[in-house]
Amino acid sequence: MKIGIICAGDEELEPFLPIIENCKITEKAMLKFYEGTINGIEVVALFSGVCKVNAAIATQILIDSFNVNIIINSGVAGGIDSNLNIFDTVISTEVAYHDVEKGILTEFHPWMESVYFKADSKLLNLSKKAVEKMTLENKVVWGRMVTGEAFISDEGREQIKNQFNPLTVDMETGSVAHVCYVNNIPFIAIRSITDTEDHSGVENFEQNCKKAAIIAKDITVGLLAEINFINDINFGLITATFSAVTYNIHMLAIVRCSHYV
Repeated sequence: MKIGIICAGDEELEPFLPIIENCKITEKAMLKFYEGTINGIEVVALFSGVCKVNAAIATQILIDSFNVNIIINSGVAGGIDSNLNIFDTVISTEVAYHDVEKGILTEFHPWMESVYFKADSKLLNLSKKAVEKMTLENKVVWGRMVTGEAFISDEGREQIKNQFNPLTVDMETGSVAHVCYVNNIPFIAIRSITDTEDHSGVENFEQNCKKAAIIAKDITVGLLAEINFINDINFGLITATFSAVTYNIHMLAIVRCSHYV
């Protein structure tokens, strides 16, 4: 099991770097991939750079070159829903582009039934288990995210709310989800809030990014622990099944041999 962790910016990746053990750095396509383990689970982490294309490039490399089984998009986002406060966290249930014509995705590749890329249901359940075990100062909610090629402060906010009614907006999650969808790779996003309608603008983003990134990292690490736990259980079940089959074959051989004695 190998997990890809994509962050948009270096400040979002920074909290992960001290906890990656046996870290090996690989450079591809002007990106640095940090490969190692976190609490015993294999990870490859990087910051892709801001915007949809950069995120898509990084995601495809994680899949093709590093053979990751799961991708987690960790970082920060702008809050669109009025119930969200700075440093709350949203975990994606589904993701859409707010600046792509609907027919592009439904009438052409990848011929989707709707404009929404769904997060993996098993990862969603594990994320809820992870959050239940954590003591957090701010709330965590699950819901819809949207992605577009612009930082949203005031202009465009109402249009996005009316059309998609999302919890958050960012510039990468949709692309990560899109690439995972066409490659059949389980995906989930964990993003903490840096700015809201009442506290909007680049200044709030820059002021709150570091702390929000740490919150997203903590929840991501909690999710990794749940994934690792399930992986260990599944390995145990496979081992037990193999042992049982081996025992049965061995006993069958003894019976057959005794028949000819």
